[in-house]
Amino acid sequence: MTTAVAAPFRFFALQVVRTRRLGPSLVRVTFTGPDLHAFRSDGRDQSLSLFLPHPGQREPVVPLELGDGWWQGWRELPEDVRAVMRSYTLRALRSDAWGRTAEIDIDFALHGIGPGAPTPAGPASRWAARAGAGDRVLLLGPAVADNRAIRFRPPEDTGLVVLCGDETAVPAATAVLESLPAGARARAWLEVPHAGDVQEVHTRADAEITWLVRHDGSPRAAEAVREAELPPAERPYVWLAGESGQVKALRRHFVGERGVDRRRITFVGYWRQGMTEEQLRAAG
Repeated sequence: MTTAVAAPFRFFALQVVRTRRLGPSLVRVTFTGPDLHAFRSDGRDQSLSLFLPHPGQREPVVPLELGDGWWQGWRELPEDVRAVMRSYTLRALRSDAWGRTAEIDIDFALHGIGPGAPTPAGPASRWAARAGAGDRVLLLGPAVADNRAIRFRPPEDTGLVVLCGDETAVPAATAVLESLPAGARARAWLEVPHAGDVQEVHTRADAEITWLVRHDGSPRAAEAVREAELPPAERPYVWLAGESGQVKALRRHFVGERGVDRRRITFVGYWRQGMTEEQLRAAG
């Protein structure tokens, strides 16, 4: 099956192995499945589509029997029946003794779940907050390791990696930082709602990571970056992800105020303030 990203993707029937709360606003869910050995990805910010069941359903409802017509068939199902579709990034994968993918991790930002949440929780946050071993999901993921749903692609001559994002981008950003080789230079600004959401990042790179805790009054990433001095580098590569409005503001800053070549900037709006993913797809 081929998706709109023009790379070979396929469905994987998965079940939850375990969950681990990373902080008030973040939970890691580990999945496995009988055909996960066919999952392939070389990306640290690999995009995935996750299909979740509604409360009371044993598994998500996606009309896979329609073959390539599954998308239209899924859209035509009643809203309270068809699986909840949400986009996430791969946090980690682990292989078995034969080098085949055995488990994957996806980190969920629990919007509306943490203390003092300003908005109600959405269906994916509610699912992740109560997920337990054996819960079933469907994943639309890559069967080819190098695919166009991987966005982090620094040029070979990169002298400095710059990462900026909110809690929805933290899984990808921390995976990127952990993958950087010794000698690489990196500067990161990562926003999280609460101090308990700050994570320890193990990286071989020469990396400076600034955690911005909104509950403690920290500035947004766009503000913090404007006030920061970057290490001198002739060849920066900038990766921006998170809320669309903040991502656009950061991109304008790097292009307009810091003079970074826009071809050396990757920017991805994972969500938009005031809109659900369904509304975003309809608007797009």
